[in-house]
This record gives sequence, C-alpha cells and structure tokens, in this order.
Amino acid sequence: MIDIHSHILPGIDDGAADLTESLVMALMAVQDGIKTIIATPHISGHLTHRALIQAKVDELQTSLKNAAIPLEIVVGAEVPFHFNGTFGDFTLGRSSFLLLELPHTHVPANASQKIHELHVLGLKVIIAHPERNSEISQHPDILDELLECGALVQLTAESVTGDLGIQTQYCAHYLLRRKKVHFLATDCHSSLQRKPLLQKALKIAGKIIGKKQASALVEENPRLILEPYGREAAEEGHS
Repeated sequence: MIDIHSHILPGIDDGAADLTESLVMALMAVQDGIKTIIATPHISGHLTHRALIQAKVDELQTSLKNAAIPLEIVVGAEVPFHFNGTFGDFTLGRSSFLLLELPHTHVPANASQKIHELHVLGLKVIIAHPERNSEISQHPDILDELLECGALVQLTAESVTGDLGIQTQYCAHYLLRRKKVHFLATDCHSSLQRKPLLQKALKIAGKIIGKKQASALVEENPRLILEPYGREAAEEGHS
C-alpha cells in the first residue's frame, strides 16, 4: 500500500517529534502493509522551502536503511488553502498532484475558483481530509462543486474507522458510497495519535464499496502519483 499523506518526518511540524518516533511509526506502517509513504509536512511561515523537506526525507531514508526497515519515503507537502507562495513548488513527489488543505471550519467562497486556477497551472488538486471540515461534515454535497472543477478527494483512515468521531465517520462513509473518494491515507502524526495504519479502514471501505474499489484508494490511484517520480528518478540515475 501507498500512504500519500503523513507527518512522519521528525521535528519539522506537529508530527513525529524526533527520529525515534519516526522509526517507530515507520515500523508500524510496514507491519500494516504500507510500502511507501509520501511525507507531507504542513507548509507554514517557518517551512516554505522544498529543499528542507527533501533533506529531511533523505535523512530519514538513510536511518530507515540503517535500521533495516523496508519503507520508501517520498517528498511532498500539505499546503494550506491560503498559502501565498508558489503552489507548484510543493507537489507530491515529482508529480503534478498537490495536497491542498481547506480551513477546518468552512469552505472558502473562492474555493472553486482557486482549484480552477491551480488546474490551469497544470496542478491536480487533492483535497486533504474534507470529511474533517466542519461545513463539509454537515453538508457533504458541498464537495460536488469542487469535484466538478477537477479536484480529487483524500479521506483519513481514522475517519473511516470512527476514531475521529461519529459525524466525521458518517461523512466519510457517505462520500465513499457516493464514489467521491480517490485516496485513503493515514495523515499519521505519531505512533499513538492518528497512527500510520490503513488496513482497518481499508477493510471497512471494502464493505462499503467493494474490495477492488477500496484497494484502488491505497494502491492503484496513489501509484499514479508515484509513477512519474519513479521514471524521472530512474532516468536521472542513468544520466
């Protein structure tokens, strides 16, 4: 499985506090069947350079190799809706996919316009955990307008399992039943809070939409993000 949303990098945001915690999270992920994790730290005032994220990814990958933990880490970011910088600098891997976080309380009036503008720039917007947005949680069909603009949807695994509350779970299941979900990810922050686990949520999703469709949310669809990354990396290696 491939996890496209995580906060596994140590000491960079509100995720893993240190390298030890990152390694514990990585081991949990591998034991759960996750083979690749895209590291997506929050882009904020103190973190606005992709090079810093890449350096952290490289350091963690080296530590994973030394610890014999077979997990691939790919550079990425979780970009806030009101980010003032260059969105294209923070795509997932070397793809054109952008993980965009809406405000937690509401859907901005210009959300459709922003997604359209990003689409024109060649970016494929993935909306991070919309089921945890207060407005969408109560009125899931609000997402329709954003989907019509080309946005994709990523659910949090613990939303599907019910660990983040009954209303959030209801919204997540509703979106699954209506076939409005493209990715299922952990959004892991530690080994205790929002854990790096997908299997439990995957099984529940499978009961709602079928095993094959659920599997696509953690395998086939995420692989579309990584394929350009893998090709370019291989080409560089032979240049």
